[in-house]
Amino acid sequence: MSVLKKLAASVALAGAAFATPAFADDVRIAVVVKALGIGFFEAAAEGAEEAAAELGDVEIIYTGPTDTTAEGQIEVINALIAQQVDAIAISANDTDALVPALQRAMKRGITVISWDSGVAPEGRQLHLNPSSNSLIGNMIIKLAADHLPDGGDVALLSATTTSTNQNIWMDEMNKVMGNYPGIDVVATVYGDDLADKSYREATGLMQSYPDLDAIIAPTSVGIVAAAQAVVDAGKVGQVNVTGLGLPSEMAGAIESGASQSFAIWNPIDLGYSATMLAYELSQNGVEAAPGAEIPMGRMGTLTLDENNEGAMADPFVYDASNIEQFKSIF
Repeated sequence: MSVLKKLAASVALAGAAFATPAFADDVRIAVVVKALGIGFFEAAAEGAEEAAAELGDVEIIYTGPTDTTAEGQIEVINALIAQQVDAIAISANDTDALVPALQRAMKRGITVISWDSGVAPEGRQLHLNPSSNSLIGNMIIKLAADHLPDGGDVALLSATTTSTNQNIWMDEMNKVMGNYPGIDVVATVYGDDLADKSYREATGLMQSYPDLDAIIAPTSVGIVAAAQAVVDAGKVGQVNVTGLGLPSEMAGAIESGASQSFAIWNPIDLGYSATMLAYELSQNGVEAAPGAEIPMGRMGTLTLDENNEGAMADPFVYDASNIEQFKSIF
């Protein structure tokens, strides 16, 4: 049986049990996201449910805090420990702050993996990157540079200052900046994965840097907000918004011209893969170790590196040529 349960942190803390009791034979896998109400994670939850249906004896507990804070996720983790779930698959708001809570979970026999945004190695058994960090880092700057043949000024609009994945991708981007002569990163700002704050930060970038050519947002919330800010500022055709986003949310930006192109992996595949990995570790005796190849159902296998990390797939570029094909899918 598979039941999708969306629990805000306050609800998770308040109840001693979830709304619908699990059957005795259910394997309970908690999919913990950065915050509830974000389209990327809603799509990942669909993938988790797909994996649960395929496995047949899995209950998905989809949960997270109401805002993108480590404190909120720690509260959720503690509630899940009290419920004695079988596995926790978490996209982390902070790479280090969650470690003590997740270590408590593992001491209780709960399988812990991170996905999308990682936890420090001592706080999990493996980490599933949606793609290779180096490929993502190169992709986000390439998306901007492809439309700036003579170079130009770009700015970064990220999630939070502690977001593990965005920080790694920006570090990887900086390593390859020499491959894109004439491209200058003039500022980095943070929208905390909140639409209103991301909009304000994007607006502020255009006001502070009137010659800005592109805004790169490696976050599905930030890229949509930045595109809207460009439209409202009347700067379509002057400022190109790119980065990582969902086709369903970015179709309007492509149509308006606020974005020329963007990239993302399939979040449905990501949630599916994370669930499969959590199941293999918690139920089939699979050990997460360097060099291990762990089954991910229809997504093939995950090969772990020396840090017990692996990559799911390459990012895919969306633009006017293909957005119609994908915008109704995720």
